[in-house]
Amino acid sequence: MKIIFIASKYDYGKPELGYSYEYYNLYDSLVRMNNKEHDVIFFPFDEIMAKKGKKEMNNELLDIVSKEKPNLCFFFLSKDEIEKGTIKKITSSGVITFNWFADDKWRFENFSKYWAPLFSWISTDQPVRVKDYSKIGYKNVVVGGWACNENIHKYLNLPKIYDVSFVGQSHGDRKNIVEEIKKAGIKIECFGRGWPNGKISQEEMIKVFNQSKINLNFSKCSGGFGLKYIAGIFVNKNEKGKLIINDYRSWLPNFKSFLARGQNEIKGRNFEIPGCRAFLLTGYAKGLEDYYTIGKEIACFYSNKDLIKKIKYYLNNQGDREKIALAGYERTISSYTYEKIFNKIFEIIKVL
Repeated sequence: MKIIFIASKYDYGKPELGYSYEYYNLYDSLVRMNNKEHDVIFFPFDEIMAKKGKKEMNNELLDIVSKEKPNLCFFFLSKDEIEKGTIKKITSSGVITFNWFADDKWRFENFSKYWAPLFSWISTDQPVRVKDYSKIGYKNVVVGGWACNENIHKYLNLPKIYDVSFVGQSHGDRKNIVEEIKKAGIKIECFGRGWPNGKISQEEMIKVFNQSKINLNFSKCSGGFGLKYIAGIFVNKNEKGKLIINDYRSWLPNFKSFLARGQNEIKGRNFEIPGCRAFLLTGYAKGLEDYYTIGKEIACFYSNKDLIKKIKYYLNNQGDREKIALAGYERTISSYTYEKIFNKIFEIIKVL
């Protein structure tokens, strides 16, 4: 099968930040799946747009689709990088178009529900959103969600040099939680933008997972309730970086999205850490029990007090940690790899 994968090559479209999540996980999995049986063409819209501009990038995508005649155009969009008219033309040409919607917990109200009808099929990372898509008259929805790229996330059998670690940005209340952990006399190392250790590479992140007795995951949606996010309801930046006032019709959807940012959601870390046969202690998010048996395959905390209590327990109980880590690993590799999820989805949307 010939697939054109349309996504950002770099994290937030910035080469200095390294490759994006979708490049490392979705693209790499598509290329390698089923012993490399698919012909996968990567269309890095961020890289092309930086060189040629948005309009020319969209024209180039149409040209490539016309020339290559793929069986599937697999999109990973979270903004309007690809114009609606471009997607409509590809879909109406008979090519199956599919978008992998991420963060539907908070993106649905002001993005996903407006873009879904453009595609032949879409996936959502929030099973509860299937009924919300149905309410707007869109039926071609599959549950995709997060998973693990087993080609990257691996058990390395390294010595545990960190008691507790966290890899991720320092947004929201994460700094306050980390300070509470430190005040409780627990050693913790944090990696990512906003922490003293700074951002680390994908390879270094896998090592940290393997080298940590306890890997933390904070489940709140990205962002928070600060002035920046409140302002985002009413204003935005255009392509040239100039502030513009949003259409008033977008204010209510943006407000709903803003409120959803305060909720917990299932994240990629919930699968990547167990995929390394590493111990995961994660904030609880609704639906997590549908993927793992809590307390046996992963561990969850429900408050800051509960977090500190469980950190202390699992630091002192190596056997329980290792038993949970192994069970979580076996569950992940057997059920939650991108290759397995893609194969199921491709059967449903009938591209195989």
